[in-house]
Amino acid sequence: MKQLTLSTVRSISNILLFTPLLFVPIYSSTAAPIEIDVSTTAPRQQNQVAFVPFAGDSVLSPIVLNDLSKTELKVTSQNLPQQPHSSGELAGTLPVWQSMGIPYLVVGTTRSNRGKIVTDYEVIDVKSGRVIEGKQSLTADNNRESLRYAGHVISDKVYELITGIPGDFSGRIAYIEEIGAGKEKVSRLKVIDADGENAKTITEVAGSIFSPTWSPDGSRIAYSVQRDKSYPVIYVQNVSGGGASALTPFAGSNLSPSFSPDGSKILFSSSFEGSAHIYEMSASGGQPRRLTNWPSSEVQPSYAPDGKSFVFVSDRAGFNKPQIYRYEFGSGRTTKVSNSGYATSPQYSSDGSQIAFLSGRSAAIMNNNGAVTANLGNTGIDEAPSFSPNGKRVVYASKQGGKGVLTIKSLNGGEAFGKSGQGVIRSPVWSSSPK
Repeated sequence: MKQLTLSTVRSISNILLFTPLLFVPIYSSTAAPIEIDVSTTAPRQQNQVAFVPFAGDSVLSPIVLNDLSKTELKVTSQNLPQQPHSSGELAGTLPVWQSMGIPYLVVGTTRSNRGKIVTDYEVIDVKSGRVIEGKQSLTADNNRESLRYAGHVISDKVYELITGIPGDFSGRIAYIEEIGAGKEKVSRLKVIDADGENAKTITEVAGSIFSPTWSPDGSRIAYSVQRDKSYPVIYVQNVSGGGASALTPFAGSNLSPSFSPDGSKILFSSSFEGSAHIYEMSASGGQPRRLTNWPSSEVQPSYAPDGKSFVFVSDRAGFNKPQIYRYEFGSGRTTKVSNSGYATSPQYSSDGSQIAFLSGRSAAIMNNNGAVTANLGNTGIDEAPSFSPNGKRVVYASKQGGKGVLTIKSLNGGEAFGKSGQGVIRSPVWSSSPK
């Protein structure tokens, strides 16, 4: 069979008129790098949590306070009647705290033990004076990286003790940063903590990087690379370091990898047999298995969390009318999911109850029946959001006032703007697993 040339692939993409990231994304060669802004907007709610900085600590407390302030919780460490560091120090003064009307109080201490840092902390229900689930303790190595992570883990636990929902602060976000344009473009795959700090470059290429995706355990990232005059190829790389392994050495447009829930397989789209179709293969490489056989083009697959199905995008509904469909592995049955006129870039939440997608030019969220439950508006980037591990927040790239913004938004109040720097930011995706 005659191999597809790059010009043929580009022609197919133009005919489909999909979003640039849907098939072979090619950005303007004249696009200049843009600066990413950083700002924070706190939820406008009554104070819910009083946080007393931990005794003996100068590293963990600011991280915990910052994490919790970027959720629907309203946290304060100002104008507190006293600075207790344990529930025992509240004896005789609990009525003073109760009169403030703040439901929860977080206190704690840090200490050194054989070269490690031990943090003991408590979350107190102020109304009853009860310590929720008793005293908590966490041990970390005495270095910046370990202490940053420990701060996020404590934030996760405090959030869970108050809301009953696991926190998502110890997860990480991968994204693409592009510098330059045309043949001078350099793309970097970067990873940051969920608070928008501690950025690290995982890999750098001369060309474009597309659609990064995390393995379920958070140890690997799969992504596509398109260098000058070549097809996009999918690579898999360990986040901790080392070289990347090429997964799809096929003469076609290989895009949109998605790890299976157990991390053993990868879904992707490829045009190496003609039109773009969905394939599944081992995450370590090998022969792909074709799953879709429609005469239309099928792209952007995403596994459901239970591994029994996946969603994808097809133009079978008509010219410039991409829709989201669900494929069931057991029966091979395919059903239409989306109800909007233009729906692309589907990504499941970790519990499978929601799907983030691009509705026209708006980032949006729908339930499993296709009903839109949230519309985040036109981001200017034409990309869908990615869910945090607990499904309560999303991250997405946008362009506002000529500046690139990596936005972390709480779906039930409050938002924060993440990593600052220079370059075009694209395709942020939240790891479903902590470090």
